[in-house]
Amino acid sequence: MSPTPASFSPVCSVVIPSYNGRGLLEICLASIARHRQDQPPIEVIVADDASSDDTPEWLAQTHPDVRLVRLERNGGFCAAANAGIAEAKGLYVQLLNNDTEVTPGWIEAGLAPFADPLVGSVAPLVLVRSDPSRVDSAGDSYSLVGWPSKRGHGQSALRWLEHPSDPVFGASGSSAFYRTEALRTVGALDPSFGSYYEDVDLAFRLRWAGYGCVFTPSCRILHEVSASYDHGRPALQRRMSRNAEILFWSDLPKRWLAAALVPHLLFTVTQGLWRGLRGRARPFLLGKLDALKELPTLRKRRRVRVHLARRAAASPHFPIRFGLFEDARNHLRRPREASSRSQ
Repeated sequence: MSPTPASFSPVCSVVIPSYNGRGLLEICLASIARHRQDQPPIEVIVADDASSDDTPEWLAQTHPDVRLVRLERNGGFCAAANAGIAEAKGLYVQLLNNDTEVTPGWIEAGLAPFADPLVGSVAPLVLVRSDPSRVDSAGDSYSLVGWPSKRGHGQSALRWLEHPSDPVFGASGSSAFYRTEALRTVGALDPSFGSYYEDVDLAFRLRWAGYGCVFTPSCRILHEVSASYDHGRPALQRRMSRNAEILFWSDLPKRWLAAALVPHLLFTVTQGLWRGLRGRARPFLLGKLDALKELPTLRKRRRVRVHLARRAAASPHFPIRFGLFEDARNHLRRPREASSRSQ
């Protein structure tokens, strides 16, 4: 393929953040080249997070049609994703992990729900690449106790392949579609999250601004679960603990906080005990302390969300779950997630 002309106007920009991920990119970009069609026109952007594995040189030689956005210093997943989104020319953006593969018709199916102007994001059916009979995500859920989770995680794909398209809380950042105008309104990913739950925070802000999210099973993505992160690292566990707490206090509507406070505290204690029995309490507790230190910023965060609601053309709607049983069961049944790669 020849390089993309400067005058090219894509309908969708596929943004792929990557850090030392050349091996993963080979598979991901090959699947895009294999399944992309002339219509709707798309552009592919690799946001390279200061890789040291010659990713830029390799892209120039093997994928000259791919736009490269390169960070001079490693800034983490959010920084790389935001850099790619800032350069996107499309009316819509798909944020795609480098450890994914797309399938036939993924763009057409992923963009179809945007016919409704109040749809700000679209969640594909994400299957586990090493075992496509299992679901990674059918969109994101959020529980009143303050637990973000992947809907359908670990379940049989058969349960979701013929599932009707339906509203869902948010889209998993591994392969989410976004309306570019909506991202310009609410902002892209919050860099303070680094990685994990940054997509849930974005889903909250989109909802504060009056946008909804739709799950569409006809758009299917294969995802090598946690090929880019090692969940066993204490530093990552600490970050996830901090991010979950920031989400709860920053994004939950005020009318929900009073009802959620006691369940959230009980859930947090239960989590701490469960992790303590497995020798992982320290990073969990340190993450909560990290969040506590950021209390002065919470008021500002909440003001931003209230401002989004005031500007919204429609009233915000937050489909927050009350039950925990299915989420907890999926969490306990999740595949073992580990890798030598890290961001």
